[in-house]
Amino acid sequence: TDLKYINKNIEVYYEFPPVFKLKENFKENINNNNCKIDEPLLTDEEKNKYQICLDIEIAAAQAMEKLKLIPKGVSTKVRKKAVINVDRIHKIESKVHHELIAFLTSITEKVGRDGKFLHKGMTSSDVLDSCFNIQLVRASKIINKDIDEILKILKKKSLKYKKTFCIGRSHGIHAEPTTFGLKLASFYEEFKRNKKRLESAVKEISTCSISGAVGTFANVDHKVELYVAKKLNLKIEPISTQIIPRDRHAYYFSVLAIIAGSIERVATEIRNLQRTELQEVEEFFTKEQKGSSAMPHKKNPILSENLTGLARMVRSYVVPALENITLWHERDISHSSVERNIGPDSTITLDFALNRLQNILENMNVYPKKMLKNLDITNGLIFSQRVMLELTKHGFSREKAYTLVQKNAQNSWKKNIPFYESLTNDSLINKKISNKDLIKMFDLNYHIKRINVIYKRVFK
Repeated sequence: TDLKYINKNIEVYYEFPPVFKLKENFKENINNNNCKIDEPLLTDEEKNKYQICLDIEIAAAQAMEKLKLIPKGVSTKVRKKAVINVDRIHKIESKVHHELIAFLTSITEKVGRDGKFLHKGMTSSDVLDSCFNIQLVRASKIINKDIDEILKILKKKSLKYKKTFCIGRSHGIHAEPTTFGLKLASFYEEFKRNKKRLESAVKEISTCSISGAVGTFANVDHKVELYVAKKLNLKIEPISTQIIPRDRHAYYFSVLAIIAGSIERVATEIRNLQRTELQEVEEFFTKEQKGSSAMPHKKNPILSENLTGLARMVRSYVVPALENITLWHERDISHSSVERNIGPDSTITLDFALNRLQNILENMNVYPKKMLKNLDITNGLIFSQRVMLELTKHGFSREKAYTLVQKNAQNSWKKNIPFYESLTNDSLINKKISNKDLIKMFDLNYHIKRINVIYKRVFK
């Protein structure tokens, strides 16, 4: 999941989609016809995958040695002599059309006669399923660190803007005052939940299966599985049907989709607050950045919009993950092609999206003065509920108080006069509430009198 280098010949710059730049020596090789462009590229990720497979095979061999199922010393010889040659694996696979056999053959070529003791009683899913789970666990560690960074930034910003008043909106309409800090605190709490969800999803897929064909342990001792699981810091799969059940993975990819949804929620709020009519928050805009090819004045929230698109991609992987749950009998490989795509794509995309969100949150421009200005757009209508509740204290029924306040609110809106002015001219209200008491109901600080309760809950 680290995009720094995808392989020894191509540099990848940390943008999405990745920007590929051929190294000069690789260009020369192509120009001199020393290599074919259609040959498979040898990626660090692929080599890492086969290294995990080798670790699983060696751990299984160690267990078999302890159980006296294979000669002692095999695992040591394999570890010393084995070489991961991805190019060689590809060439063998092009003939045998079986990935794991190609891998084992390439290892045996280097190890020699002792290679015949590898994989005894095992099936390819024992290795590939356990390997895939390890890859997902490792990817999750990167994503977990990303979430930690998001939490750190959100906490810092939420404390900074704790009492920065802004309007709260429901249905896109001005509702009542809140603070920008509370908005960020809400995002913080959501990402705390995401962190817990990810930890739960990692536990769900941290299983190992070394149970042989159709999962019966007929040709491999169950103690081998116990040993391998412990060695690789995994749990045993209680019962496998030759494969690890895919409901586990469906849960994992669903959690990634929820995290992507949270990213989009933050991004959408920033996009909305940057609208010209609001202009309360905006993405940072570099000195030489251009917003539009046609309109020089434009400053578009392109990073947040980009996150919305990426969130859609991560969510799209959930359906095939759910469909992978149902396979024919004890196994088929219809899930394999899906996972070879959604495994790297979802984790890399989410990693990138979280890093982009960090960058936006850290550098966004916040405009408290514009927030206060927007609070006044409705001439005080945002204090209507407090006036209504005060009237109920003075003998009005809730229905009567609501009707009375609503009439004055509509009068204020229609005539474009202050809501307070309309209320003071209402004889029914004047009989119950003095102007001095009425003006107190237009105090912004009233709306944050219990803000510390929320902050203690969130940042305890």
